[in-house]
Amino acid sequence: MHTRRSFLKSTSLYTAGILAAPSFSSFGEYAKPAIGLQLYTVRDAMGTDPAATLARVAQIGYNSIEAATYTNTEKFYGMDPKEFKDLLKKNGLVMRSCHYRLGEDTKGAEKGTILNDWDRAVEDGAALGLKYMVCAWLSPAERQNLDHYKQMAGQFNKAAEKCKAAGIQFCYHNHDFEFDAQDGKYPYDVLLDNTDKDLVKMEMDLYWVNKAGQDPAKLFDKNPGRFPLWHLKDMDNTPQHSFTEVGNGVIDFKKIFANADKAGFKYFFVEQDKCPGDPFDSITKSITYIKKNLV
Repeated sequence: MHTRRSFLKSTSLYTAGILAAPSFSSFGEYAKPAIGLQLYTVRDAMGTDPAATLARVAQIGYNSIEAATYTNTEKFYGMDPKEFKDLLKKNGLVMRSCHYRLGEDTKGAEKGTILNDWDRAVEDGAALGLKYMVCAWLSPAERQNLDHYKQMAGQFNKAAEKCKAAGIQFCYHNHDFEFDAQDGKYPYDVLLDNTDKDLVKMEMDLYWVNKAGQDPAKLFDKNPGRFPLWHLKDMDNTPQHSFTEVGNGVIDFKKIFANADKAGFKYFFVEQDKCPGDPFDSITKSITYIKKNLV
């Protein structure tokens, strides 16, 4: 029998548990931490059978995803926003973020890029319920001098204003080339310094930052609150510094997560660009480590 005292005691314990939960565990649509996957990791399977792939991703334990195929197709894995959203809901998944191209190098040949048909991309993103739209990558032709990066920062600000009007946050996802210094300065710093700190946030890829010899904590210190999204992938202990499963390499994720509040962290997505075997085996290893050590 539940007395008022036992009820208050259990409520206090529950409240204490919530307050003690790690600040980097994102509670919202779920009563458990959000554990995300960038679908590029399972791209071949998504290209063959999206429905079966998403079902398997959910069965493994992921409840949040980030997608990667809108640019050029202006579809989400061949589906319009409603169709894809319904498929996600069927599998208990939420899509918080999606990757897009800048599109400068294609001179308008590709649609659904930041520079071509962005209004429709934002409209479709809002219909799907996205929280973030991310510039995923710059082609070699788009990586020019520092003045060009300043120009690009202006383009990001304009794209981000359209996102903001739709209730979406714009972000930029790094690799390692942004840390190739030009005239004593990193292009990454140029992007940070020349974009509005509220309009343009960053999706930090922890692998690429580490491979570039940078310290994520120092970047958080210098730019607090700018890094709401993270990509989790590990770097193996070989001269090649290859991709590996989270927890299977040399990156100190616990140290990085200890700085989550300063970073402005909200969500992470596991991403492994290349896997040694079956990608589903790799994402299973990663989520096992994450659940045991990080959330």
